[in-house]
Amino acid sequence: MVERCYVAASLDEALKIRKETGAHVLAGGTDLMVQFRQGTGISPVFPFPVVIISSVRELDDITAGDDGTVTIGALAVPARIAESQLVPYPVRAAAARMGAPALRNSATIGGNIGNASPKGDLPQPLIMLDARVVLTSLDGEREMLLDDFILGSKKTALRDDEIISAVRIPPVSWSYVFYRKIGTRRANAISKLSLSALMRFEDGRIADFRAASGASGPKVIRSREAENMLKGLDDAEARAELPAFLDAWNEALSPHAMPQYRRNTTRRMLEHFITSALEHPQSEIIV
Repeated sequence: MVERCYVAASLDEALKIRKETGAHVLAGGTDLMVQFRQGTGISPVFPFPVVIISSVRELDDITAGDDGTVTIGALAVPARIAESQLVPYPVRAAAARMGAPALRNSATIGGNIGNASPKGDLPQPLIMLDARVVLTSLDGEREMLLDDFILGSKKTALRDDEIISAVRIPPVSWSYVFYRKIGTRRANAISKLSLSALMRFEDGRIADFRAASGASGPKVIRSREAENMLKGLDDAEARAELPAFLDAWNEALSPHAMPQYRRNTTRRMLEHFITSALEHPQSEIIV
């Protein structure tokens, strides 16, 4: 049951409805349906109007531009994202670990971002990759870093007349990459902690290092200050700097909700990734 329900056949129609009524956007509904459920077998009650956009097919493409930028439409489901070779590995890995098959075929990347849960699966690797969110209104489009768009738990910079229409991932290269999600079980689990990281070497030195921690605070944690501690270092210098880097990353994590578990586990994952990369394993994907 809803206050009012609209069904949009196109993006323009959805934008007009949103501007005129302030309706909340519903696509897969896997977050909103749970958030406002009344009990088992009882339909959720939304205290606001909703506009259903699941039929707006112009928002579900996954494409790559000539410059290597990957654009993922807001209605792309995790199952498709996980299978698309256009999508960078950490995002595919996160999509493949999202819930059960039914959820991976109904949830949307736009909804996962718009829900702004610190435990959301997709924002974490996307923030590490400097992904940008495309926000569309009747006045046009604007883009902003996803890290800036998500302000905190359940809080975003979305305006009342806007719809998340796409996510754009700039071209990125790496020598080694890592993704890990920790839950209460191996499948169909909400994240208790997650980490993405990548490292690129050029001429024997670390040219790029990035990491992002999920479920580690009110939003995804990415410490660019800590990342910069490793950039430009050779193997020996990176090993010497590693303890200070790990201490700096620990300080960036939230002091609330199992802080020791989060810090100790994140520290071990980062140390494993960095030391494995410095030892130059056979595979670029470190597990």
